[in-house]
Amino acid sequence: MTGENQTVVAEFVLTGLTESPELQIPLFLIFFTIYLITMVGNLGLIALIWKDPHLHTPMYLLLGSLAFADACASSSMTPKMLVNILSKDHKTLLVECFTQFFFFGSSATTECFLLSVMAYDRYVAICNPLLYPVIMSNSLCMHFIHVSYIIGFLCTAINVGLLVRLHFCKSNIIDSFYCEILQLFKISCTDPTVNVLLVLILSAFIEGFTFMSIIISYFSVLFAILKTKSEKGRRKAFSTCSAHLLSVSLFYGTLFLMYVRPGSGSGEDKDRMYSLFYTIIIPFLNPFIYSLRNKEVTAALRRKKK
Repeated sequence: MTGENQTVVAEFVLTGLTESPELQIPLFLIFFTIYLITMVGNLGLIALIWKDPHLHTPMYLLLGSLAFADACASSSMTPKMLVNILSKDHKTLLVECFTQFFFFGSSATTECFLLSVMAYDRYVAICNPLLYPVIMSNSLCMHFIHVSYIIGFLCTAINVGLLVRLHFCKSNIIDSFYCEILQLFKISCTDPTVNVLLVLILSAFIEGFTFMSIIISYFSVLFAILKTKSEKGRRKAFSTCSAHLLSVSLFYGTLFLMYVRPGSGSGEDKDRMYSLFYTIIIPFLNPFIYSLRNKEVTAALRRKKK
C-alpha cells in the first residue's frame, strides 16, 4: 500500500436515509420533532427523579440512568443526521465519525447492562420482597450503575483504539446514515480481521451475558408470580415488570434482527431500517413506556404541578 493511497480518505460521505429531494424536508421535520420529544422525555424524567425524594429508590435510579443513556445515544446520532438530510454533500470527518461511534457505542453497551440490572432489581423486589431494602440498597444500585457505564466506555474505547489502526483508501462512502462500525470495515484497505473478531467477541459477551441474565431473572419472577395465590398480587407483579419487558423486547429484538437474522436481497435497506429503530426510535419510546403506566411517576408529576 502506498503512502498516497493511505491519505486519500480524510472524510467520509454518508449515504443517508434517502436520495429523494422531495423527502428531505418531511424527514427533517419528522426526526427533528422526534429528537425534541426524546430529549424532553428523557431529560424530564431524569429531572423528576432527581427532584422527587419519593423516587430516590433503586428502581427509579436505574430508570434515570437508562434515560440518560438514551439521551446520549440520541444526541450522538440525530443532530448529525438532521444536518446531513438538509446538506448536499453528507460529509463527515474521520475524527467526527470515530467520536460518534464512541458515544453511541458507549451508550448502547451501558444500556445492555442497565437493562440487566433492572431485571435483577425486579427479581429481588418480587421474589424477596422482605429482604429487598437490604439486598438492593441505593448504594449497591449506584455501584451497579457506575460499573455499567465504566464497562460501556471501556469496551467502546477498545474498539475505537483498534479503528485507529485502519486506513481507508478503497472508498469514502458509508452506506448508512451514521458511522456504523461494520460499514467502516467494508471500506478499509487494512485487513480488519482483528477488529471484526473483537467486535464479535465483545458483542457476544455483552449481549449474550446481559440477555441471559434478564431471561434467568424473569423466569424466576414468573415462577414466583405463578405461586402467588392472590390475583391482585399477580396483577401488580405483572404490571411492575411489563414496561421493562417491553423495552427489553424492543431493544434485543432489534439487535437480533440486525445481527442474527439470515441475509436477504434487500439487506441494506432492512439494515438501515433496523438501525434507525435501534438508534433513534427506542430512545424516543422508552420514556413513554416507563412513565405512562407507572403510578409513582404520574403521582410525582401531579405533585410537581401543585
